[in-house]
Amino acid sequence: MSTLSLNDIRVGYDDRGAGPALVLIHGHPFDRTMWRPQVEHFSQAGWRVIAPDLRGYGETTVVPGTTPLATFAADIAALLDQLGVAEVVLSGLSMGGQIALEFHRLFPHRLRGLVLADTFAQAETESGKESRNAMADRLLREGMDTYAEAVLTTMVSPANVRALPEVADHVLTMMRRTPPAGAAAALRGRAERPDYTDMLGHITVPTLVVVGANDEFTPVSDAEFMHARIPHATLSVIPDSAHLPNLERPAEFNAVLADFLAPLSQSQRV
Repeated sequence: MSTLSLNDIRVGYDDRGAGPALVLIHGHPFDRTMWRPQVEHFSQAGWRVIAPDLRGYGETTVVPGTTPLATFAADIAALLDQLGVAEVVLSGLSMGGQIALEFHRLFPHRLRGLVLADTFAQAETESGKESRNAMADRLLREGMDTYAEAVLTTMVSPANVRALPEVADHVLTMMRRTPPAGAAAALRGRAERPDYTDMLGHITVPTLVVVGANDEFTPVSDAEFMHARIPHATLSVIPDSAHLPNLERPAEFNAVLADFLAPLSQSQRV
């Protein structure tokens, strides 16, 4: 584990392997360890894999209040600046996918490719805003344990909770140890996120849209929505998985990602 100071916070991150840069953005309420199977695989397959803990999560400084997606994206850009990386393939899951879209909005020149996993592009609805802010209040009041137990079988399919207890335990542990103030700040920021729908048609870098077949949070229809609007995008549906196909079905997820990355594996600007 490494740390760097940037944008008035201390960021924890993994930086493994050598070659073109692949940056992995975790979802809520997780940390960079959700990408462990991908960090291990692709850092040994010719990629420099960078996986940061987002502001308020994991080893990175908690800043209470509201954390907009633009702040997360700026933190990632600042981390890349300090690491001397100019151009990346950026992969984000769930909230991480929305941060990847925001990164594209702010820093499109830094992208060589884009991976949008189990996420969606539309702005929040009014009821969704109320729900996210209410959940933020609840997490600050009650902590993470009750929430984590309630959503486990939506994050990971019930069948995989039974069949893959080590995965279920990892996911539950990540959620439980997330600082409530960090999670709440991200929820409030996501409630106010922009609508990326119109931007989808202007994405010109190679894009992979991937989703678990049984995802209830961001169903296949959300992935199809983005796939239909992003020029020349690739869509992959990972069977027998829910919201975290990279952990539930890592071999299948890695194979899909490897196929996508293969044409992008030539040397990037650094």
